[in-house]
Amino acid sequence: MPVDPIVSRRDFVKTSAAVAAGGVALGALTRSSAARSVFAADDPIKVALVGCGGRGCGAALDAIGADRGAIICRMGKAARSTEADAQERALLQMSVPILGRIEPPGTLEGGDVFWVDERTLAVGRGYRTNDEGIRQLRLLLGDSVDELIVVPLPHWRGPGDVMHLMSLVSPVDRDLAVVYSPLLPVPFRERLLDRGITLVEVPDREFKTMGTNVLAVKPRVCIALDGNIITRQRLQAAGATVIGYDGGEISVKGSGGPTCLTRPLSRRKVD
Repeated sequence: MPVDPIVSRRDFVKTSAAVAAGGVALGALTRSSAARSVFAADDPIKVALVGCGGRGCGAALDAIGADRGAIICRMGKAARSTEADAQERALLQMSVPILGRIEPPGTLEGGDVFWVDERTLAVGRGYRTNDEGIRQLRLLLGDSVDELIVVPLPHWRGPGDVMHLMSLVSPVDRDLAVVYSPLLPVPFRERLLDRGITLVEVPDREFKTMGTNVLAVKPRVCIALDGNIITRQRLQAAGATVIGYDGGEISVKGSGGPTCLTRPLSRRKVD
């Protein structure tokens, strides 16, 4: 299926994700009252499960979007080194242009990439994304960004765990994001606040159940795991609509929430 070549997350503030068929528990989503209140009967849920490589956290890590095309990542975990090649083949079959690849010894995972605004990109520097990968990303993006912010990530549970920048922050609108502040570097948190972004704080116990992992499908409309009640209430208090799904199998057991399981392929502008 031909798709719009603009596949970046940056336009989530002005767009809604329109992606290929599939789904994060789409049956449950389409049955939910929250989904019915946001989407018309003939309006598909605009999110797709692109693939998870046999476990939860997958598709979002293998490629990232830029205005000129997709950038194919090089995974920081050796056991997952072949996944990016598979996603590149799939993207090419769907006529998505490839801007470039991260080459050895660079590593870069899409979960470490966060569009702060249309011209500002933040990249987490942790165990899965290294300095060389960030250097190559900067070169590939060229003048399409004004600023690339490198965000040091915490050691947390060590290199064997999955800790990405988007484990700590997820955008919901141009001026709204879900965050887990106890692990968020102070300078980066201050920069978000300086830009007028309201931060929805995830409590400790809900961070463990991926409370920060929410997927914006329209401005202030997001998909999230069921069960994180406090985070949901805080999002709703900030004016967001939360569409929940039962992620006990596909997400909790696989350590991958809706942002991990999806890759927006095209976006259409909304007013």
